[in-house]
Amino acid sequence: MHGKSNKQDHWKSNSCKIATIQFEPFSDNRLQRSIANNTALIRITVSCDSGTETKRGTMKLQQLIYAVKVAECGSITEASRKLFVSQPSITAAISDLEKEMDVRIFDRTNKGVTVSEEGETFLGYARQVLEQADLLESRYKGRSQQTPHFSISCQHYSFAVNAFVDVIREFDSASYDFTIREEQTHEIIEDVAHMKSELGILYLSARNREVICRMLNASNLIFESLFKAEPHVFICSDHPLAERKSVTLEDMADYPFLSYEQGSYNSFYYSEELTSTLDRSKNIRVRDRATLFNLLIGLNGYTVCSGVISSELNGPSIISVPLEIDEYMEIGVIYRKGTQRTRYGSVYLEALKRHIPQ
Repeated sequence: MHGKSNKQDHWKSNSCKIATIQFEPFSDNRLQRSIANNTALIRITVSCDSGTETKRGTMKLQQLIYAVKVAECGSITEASRKLFVSQPSITAAISDLEKEMDVRIFDRTNKGVTVSEEGETFLGYARQVLEQADLLESRYKGRSQQTPHFSISCQHYSFAVNAFVDVIREFDSASYDFTIREEQTHEIIEDVAHMKSELGILYLSARNREVICRMLNASNLIFESLFKAEPHVFICSDHPLAERKSVTLEDMADYPFLSYEQGSYNSFYYSEELTSTLDRSKNIRVRDRATLFNLLIGLNGYTVCSGVISSELNGPSIISVPLEIDEYMEIGVIYRKGTQRTRYGSVYLEALKRHIPQ
């Protein structure tokens, strides 16, 4: 941004974080001039302990393109090769961008560059700005230059994968760079907070709601409910209890209980399974869905879930049976406050609604 920040302001304070980076709205004529000049009018809001502060200015879209490409490649050398731009030009452009924005996007080491924590957040907004600029290019110049990017982070839900497939099919272009991460609960929250993913999918219950909502608020995130589900168990179709209309926890006591490992956050607040606090004699923790399903089949194990299952993805060997327990799972999407949803995010949410109970 043009114009130096007063060094007495608190933009570089550790208590300050970027809250939003947005395009300024302006007329079509001004919009076309902006594209022609390779610039964007930007509004940046920074949230600090003492309140919020907003600054406006312009930045070159090329600076954002360089920064995003360096982050993708993990090195300036590789980004230079792919962009056909000299390394000194990229280094100078990123350095100017960091000074103008008062943000450290990359940490420099002897081995190269890595994205800083505040850089993760900044680059998330930068990708959104480039996405909007690409839409404008397509509208006014009849061409699209950017490779589309879209990322989500989620707990282990087949409907989240099915919706992701729908998005790829709808935007099946010559090139794209999409990411879906099935991961631990705290990682989902961190990914969305740092704009590594546009959307996250997780569940709330009476047991974890207070703690998870506190984390979401602290990270400037919003939870939007998709649906409420009654707990079920996933078991294999050959399980001794497969023909039952419903089961109780007592019925399942002699079978191995499988759950998703949460690393150093292995408390029931972060667990993907409602009944993780109960004492069991047989417990197995895994990191991925394929391993969990293989163990369900091989050991007649079970896990507690929403009951929404996809035979297309998981095959006929895994079934869901209602669990008789007075609990609920409210599954929803999380996103960062003040962000403008991309076209891919909007289509993904619509696709989700097609794959969940109505």
